[in-house]
Formats: sequence, C-alpha cells, structure tokens
Amino acid sequence: MGQDIKLTASDGFELGAYRADPAGAPNGAVVVIQEIFGVNHHIRSVCDRLATEGYVAIAPSIFDRIEPHFQCGYSADEIANARKFVANPDWAAMLRDTQAAIEAVKSVGPIGIIGFCLGGSIAYAAATKLTGLSAAVGYYGGAVVRFADDKPTVPTQLHFGEKDSGIPLSDVETIKSKRPEVEVFIYPNAQHGFHCDERASYDKASADIAWPRSLAFFAKHLRR
Repeated sequence: MGQDIKLTASDGFELGAYRADPAGAPNGAVVVIQEIFGVNHHIRSVCDRLATEGYVAIAPSIFDRIEPHFQCGYSADEIANARKFVANPDWAAMLRDTQAAIEAVKSVGPIGIIGFCLGGSIAYAAATKLTGLSAAVGYYGGAVVRFADDKPTVPTQLHFGEKDSGIPLSDVETIKSKRPEVEVFIYPNAQHGFHCDERASYDKASADIAWPRSLAFFAKHLRR
C-alpha cells in the first residue's frame, strides 16, 4: 500500500518519508509523526490504517538529520539507544521537516496531523506554529506541557495514559487548565505507548477507544 519517498525541507535538507495512499479518491491527508523509534513497522502500519480510512498518510523521517534511515523495535536495548535522539531535541528542525510533509500533500485536500510519544509533542507544536493544517491529534506527548502556553490555531485533541510514568497527571491537568479549548482524554490504567500493539505497554482496551476518537475527530474537521 505504501512507498518510501523523499521530501525537501525549507532549508534544502532532503529527508525520507513513508507515504500510503487510499484505494479511491482521498478524503484528505494526515501527517504521521513517529515515536523515538523512527518510521518503523508500527508507524508505517498507522499510515496504512489511515489509508484504509480514505486518507493519504505521510510519515516524515524526522531523525534523518541525525541518523538517516534510523528505525528500531521496542526491546529494552533498542529503547535505551533511541533515547539518544531526544537528549537535546532540535524542535525547529523537526518542525521544518514536518512542514515539508504538509507541503507534500497540500494538493490532496484538508490536512490533519497525528503523533505518538515524541511525535505527540511535535503534533501539538505543529498545531501552534505550522501552516496548512486543519486538525491535530497527539498521543502521550511528554513535552506538550512545556508548549501549553502556545495556543493551537486548529482544533486539537490529546490522549494520555493514567499510569504513564513519564507524564504525571499533574502535567495533564496543567495542559487542561491552560488550554481548555483542547480536547484531552485520560485512559485509566494505560501506560506510555498504550496505542502501539508492538510494545509491552500496549493496552488494547484504551487503544480501541482512542483510535476511533481520533478518526471521528479527523472526520469532523478534515472536510472540504
């Protein structure tokens, strides 16, 4: 269903991406922002799932500036290695690369963005700083609380796990108090990464609620 493509950011940097297209005429497009594990099997499967829902889905490889083509799984060693990418994240560069993905699908129709983990934070930042979006969805973005003073310019929906050891509920409450216009959902007993069925922290009950909520949000806001 999908294919590897190249994107060019505003500063001329060329990065990779994965793009999945629906079988018929698209309803719009969704930019998918990775976890710290790269545009791996899980992120590609998210793109493929969105394509079956009628969206062109595109996932830019936002670590290509550091380590081209990086992707990994979810073993303890792989997780520890992947954390090096967020020791000192270059948010501006990752947003430039996200904007490049938006530009690549702007002819398709209205565009949403969805991100997970690091990507959840980028999705929120994109909603406040980038152009061309109509809706944003973020899953367990740990840096969202740092960006919460910035108001999204498009409808935004956020998902958090109640038992996320890296994102205390006090952070989620701060986000809710600063951004009452943002839809925020907390999933009881869910940990960080609860949406990813390849991670030990996968929580099917929570994922089966959160994903339809995300799709309904896009269906509402990605209208021509």
